[in-house]
Amino acid sequence: MSNLLGPVPISPDAFQLSPGEIAFLWWFIQGGIMEPETRSQMRKAWGLCERHAWGWIAVEAAFRSGYMHGPAILYEDLMERVVAFFDVYGPMQTSRVRWRLRERGPCLMCETGFGSHSKAFVDEKRIEQGRDLLQFRLFAQGTCPYWRKTVCGVCAGTDSTVRCRKHLLEDASLGSPDCFQSHKDFVNEVLRNLVKFARSFVWGFHDTRTEVDAAALISAVGWCSGWETFLSIVDGGITP
Repeated sequence: MSNLLGPVPISPDAFQLSPGEIAFLWWFIQGGIMEPETRSQMRKAWGLCERHAWGWIAVEAAFRSGYMHGPAILYEDLMERVVAFFDVYGPMQTSRVRWRLRERGPCLMCETGFGSHSKAFVDEKRIEQGRDLLQFRLFAQGTCPYWRKTVCGVCAGTDSTVRCRKHLLEDASLGSPDCFQSHKDFVNEVLRNLVKFARSFVWGFHDTRTEVDAAALISAVGWCSGWETFLSIVDGGITP
């Protein structure tokens, strides 16, 4: 359970990527994400597993100082699919939406064998930089007023009725009435802001970035993969 933005500081080692994970993610952010097979697998898995989804964002922040064009493009694509599924939702569509929101493939990194103990021949300076969470926490700090309202209540251990994808599916499996319909406006708002964030990396729109739009990336990653890992990294390190 997270105390969500509480005063207790977290350990610097609360989340630490292995050399193997950093080596993979370094390749990934250099262009690996654009490979068609990679993109297809990530669509089926709704991105990456929770550890590796947030690991990717942390590495992007560390090596690119918050220039997160790649993640913005991928999660815009994923949230467009969510909105499309919810738009066709009706009384007879519950089982179809549940099926579409489930993972239909494994996490790309987990399947390849990368985890907390995986090794690789990586320069020590690159490992040190890849593990540096400062830029990630600064990104979370600056956008906190906007993503905090989108945190899943189950992940955070609060009474919020907002749910991430996994916990929304759990609610649906328990027969919770209208659980998808109640999140329709939520996913539409995340997508609208994420579209603007992704566009802010395009020439001619560089001065249009806002913290509201940037926060949508965090909201999208949290919705697709879960929030507990993210909260373990930033909780207590952000002032309300």
